Amino acid sequence: MGQSLPNNDRVETTIPESSLKRGLKARHLTMISIGGSIGTGLFLASGSSISEAGPGGALLAYGLIGIMVYFLMTSLGEMATYLPVSGSFSTYGSRYVDPAFGFAMGWNYWYNWAITLAFELLASAMLMKYWFPHTPAVLWSAIFLVIILGLNLLSVKGYGESEFWFSLIKVVTVIVFLIVGLAMIFGILSGHDSGFKNFTVGDAPFHNGFLGVLSIFIVAGFSFQGTELIGVAAGETEHPEKNVPKAIRQIFWRILLFYVLAIFVIGLLIPYTDPDLMRGDVAVSPFTLVFEKLGVAFAASVMNTVILTSVLSAGNSGTYASTRMLYTLAVEGKAPKFLTKINKNGVPTNALYLTLAVGSLACLSSFFGEGQVYTWLLNLSGLSGFIAWLGIAISHYRFRKGYVAQGKDLSALPYRAKWFPLGPILAFLACLFIVLAQNYQAFSGNVIDWQGVLVSYIGIPVFLIVWLGYKFKHKTKVVSYKEMDLSRK
Repeated sequence: MGQSLPNNDRVETTIPESSLKRGLKARHLTMISIGGSIGTGLFLASGSSISEAGPGGALLAYGLIGIMVYFLMTSLGEMATYLPVSGSFSTYGSRYVDPAFGFAMGWNYWYNWAITLAFELLASAMLMKYWFPHTPAVLWSAIFLVIILGLNLLSVKGYGESEFWFSLIKVVTVIVFLIVGLAMIFGILSGHDSGFKNFTVGDAPFHNGFLGVLSIFIVAGFSFQGTELIGVAAGETEHPEKNVPKAIRQIFWRILLFYVLAIFVIGLLIPYTDPDLMRGDVAVSPFTLVFEKLGVAFAASVMNTVILTSVLSAGNSGTYASTRMLYTLAVEGKAPKFLTKINKNGVPTNALYLTLAVGSLACLSSFFGEGQVYTWLLNLSGLSGFIAWLGIAISHYRFRKGYVAQGKDLSALPYRAKWFPLGPILAFLACLFIVLAQNYQAFSGNVIDWQGVLVSYIGIPVFLIVWLGYKFKHKTKVVSYKEMDLSRK
């Protein structure tokens, strides 16, 4: 994926990350990122993706997004091995672009995961009601909130270990699914006798043509979000110059392999015309449908358990990432100072409590009235992940330009991304396209759906207001390449 130097050529990093502790190993780092990106997007949304665009369209969309994520991960890897800090995108944006840009990036990413936590809490309650339909949803949300709090109060090593096992459950499930599915396709197991015919049903493999691929392109982008968690976790990783590149290589190929192969298997075993693919609930997850074809009893309950683990894993990782981002903003003077408090385990407790408080309040808002407040909060965070990806591409482009402008030797980088400058430019353009096209339907009618536009794109003006507001208040300027801070602490 990129070029790593031999151990004896690596430049040692000495990042005094305050009282945070470097307790994460390479296997933790890999699973944290996998845990943030493999979840409901694969287990539930993959079915509706195939229904919308056909098996070929879904494969094309996920493959294209995979290429974009490849470039983003190598860009992030180059910066994260050079400067492994928990502030990640915020710190890189401040140093290599503009302090105001870094400020907006940090708060944007914190808000994104704080609101996503609310979504995960609600999802966990809905999943539990599958078994306990008459219990109040707020009870299960509260229980899962306490579990996430407990896991994040552990030392970073304890957090990494819990996330490793959560993610491993998902990985094992996907691997078993792929083995079973391929065995059914080739006639080794019963339950499927159509061979490759489902790729020719109706107008498959490309249903709805270009617009079908476009709609899934956007869905796929949301599904892959979470891979950037490695940039935040790098600040608490042992030997980041060695472990970050290793984890990046493994993460990208594993996630792409899981998504592409899973969609291929589902597309062959279940025709895209199957109405169950569109429903998106646990009882008819495409994984559940495949296991039921094989004759596995309690397939829905098994998948419900796995998806519940996925939700807990995503909430756990998201809380970790947003807490570290908020802590770093406070250390840099861009958030209240009381958020810098760290306990004996190296956990920024006040930042953790504030993150969980915002997430739980957003979650509670869904239980009152029509849930409109929660809906708007969720819509506001919809573009946040893509904005973070845009920031990674911009920061890496400017970092490399500044590095060369200051006469530094590229061979001294601990990890060097391939395809520069093509990589970050293509990643930037792809992300920008997704951001602008995410609700193209609002513009496709005779009359523009202004409410749909506002709901879908509200995150853009909010980000610009935070960015430009800080810029005007503090009179910040875009950092010149010659004056860029390229120190490693």
